[in-house]
Amino acid sequence: MLNRIKSDYLSFIIFMGAFIFILEILFFNTGLVFSFLFSGFLMYIGKKKWHWLIGKVLFVIGLLSILISIFNTMTFHFLIVATVLYVVYQYFQAKKHPVKLNPEVVPARQESVIRQPQKWFKNKLFGAQKTPDHSYTWDDVNIQCGISDTTIDLSYTVLPKGEATIFIRNVIGNIQILVPYEVELSVQHSVIVGSTNILEHEEKSIFNQTVHFHTENYKEATQKVKIVTSIFVGSLEVKRI
Repeated sequence: MLNRIKSDYLSFIIFMGAFIFILEILFFNTGLVFSFLFSGFLMYIGKKKWHWLIGKVLFVIGLLSILISIFNTMTFHFLIVATVLYVVYQYFQAKKHPVKLNPEVVPARQESVIRQPQKWFKNKLFGAQKTPDHSYTWDDVNIQCGISDTTIDLSYTVLPKGEATIFIRNVIGNIQILVPYEVELSVQHSVIVGSTNILEHEEKSIFNQTVHFHTENYKEATQKVKIVTSIFVGSLEVKRI
């Protein structure tokens, strides 16, 4: 019964949202279609000229223009109100019919935990960072960056047996990872707007995609690197040295 109510409410919200959007375009905000088309045109030109600075600027302007137009629509405001009402309704339903849990208590086992700081990288809002230009001890990478470029050169270190991991989440910037020939690779990259060059496989313009590559002998390799990256705007380069 509860699932039926949720489904009916969702269908009602979708129908009302579409109805309000049509009314808004026809009577209340007739310039909305032109705004969407113009913003889409800027994004299209920006994507075509992505390798130039003006292309990136036009794309970001078009994207921001579309977002601002959406945020100012009555349809968007209606969806926010409908979501808030649904959350409030669910809250009062949970108060009326609380779920009772009888957890099984297991005696805690004492164990020591050693905190290991990140050696070569840290979460960084602005600026570039890279591995040392001399021999260094490997440490798995897991960082989040704002507007920043990151360079990781694996030729100056000895990777451990098994799978080494590199996790980088970036808002704006470029990531470059240099990998020796004898090391197998797995690369999973998520990007809103950007480009990739992974082992000579180059894509100059990517829009809202997740790409996944791995070398042929990755699964059975005794020494390998798993690379997981995400960028809002920027490029990823992974190449052999």
